[in-house]
Amino acid sequence: MTNVVPLRPADAPDETTRLPRLINAVATQRRHQGDVFWLKENAELLGALASLGVDIGPAGLEPLETFHAEVLQTLCDFPQYYRFILSICLDLEDLGLPELYGTELCERVARAGLVEAELSDLQRAEARRLMQRRGIGPQVDDGALGARLRRFIGRTDTFALPNRKAAYELTHIVYYLSDYGRRDPSLAPEVLVSLEYTGLLAFLDQDMDLLAEVCAAQRFAGVQPSPLWEAAVATAHGEHLICADQGAPLHDDFHEWLVTGWAAKIAGRPALCHPVPTGALRFHRDRVSGGALRPLAVCLRDMGGARSADWGRMRPHVLSYLGPDTHAVLVEAERSSPRFEDFFEGFARAGVQ
Repeated sequence: MTNVVPLRPADAPDETTRLPRLINAVATQRRHQGDVFWLKENAELLGALASLGVDIGPAGLEPLETFHAEVLQTLCDFPQYYRFILSICLDLEDLGLPELYGTELCERVARAGLVEAELSDLQRAEARRLMQRRGIGPQVDDGALGARLRRFIGRTDTFALPNRKAAYELTHIVYYLSDYGRRDPSLAPEVLVSLEYTGLLAFLDQDMDLLAEVCAAQRFAGVQPSPLWEAAVATAHGEHLICADQGAPLHDDFHEWLVTGWAAKIAGRPALCHPVPTGALRFHRDRVSGGALRPLAVCLRDMGGARSADWGRMRPHVLSYLGPDTHAVLVEAERSSPRFEDFFEGFARAGVQ
């Protein structure tokens, strides 16, 4: 029988209780240590907390002390997961465990040439950013790799069309170039447009996971995100439920809960405040609307050769096509950004053969 714990304020009165419970649950009660998804979830959680400068201390990190003590051997056993292993170790040391292994871990990764096994520029950039935390190796944007990264994120046309892989690569490149807000990434104006277009797509789709990532990237770039976007992200975060349910599927909304809370905290809003019960945590949010992105695309497709890239001309046709819920989302998206008309010009693909 599962143990579903209702959300009550008494379950976790303050951050000093909530965060250790959360760390313990993700470290010991959701997945088996060593599983790649265990590595991924723990890296994501610790990375978010470290970037926020949360003070946890050794006691709150006790469930991960053994992992930290054995991290050099873990790298030897699983070098293919070196980025996750590096990330967890460095964040544990930044959050309160002794700085015993991070530098040596980075040096071993460098000596073994593990970065040379990466085909993806994004993964190479992540590895550079991790190793630079201990002063080892080149900067993220040095040389040919840096030029390719900046060329990719500056191509605004890419980001006027739905492409989740490209969208997440854009946001993460900004994270790595800015070292998660610790340095000025010196982005070209075109990159800010790319972020704006990606945010519009995410808002139209009501994809709060991606929208949260865009808002965080904009703040790391020194840009104020749309208040409508940040309000939507904060609302979505507050709609999540956390329960202790050993039998529930592990494919849940953990990442969306974490990233929306992280983005809200970066914006100075109260977040990550949900009561955290003891036990095997599961994260869930009901989704009422699928957003307006798909209906908008279908509307344009149905118009065929009659569609135009001019939003002023297309607006009445599109709005009359949509139902009430999707109509409201589209109008809100239009209000949320001064670049909506420019975005629509690329999105419409009018006259493309």
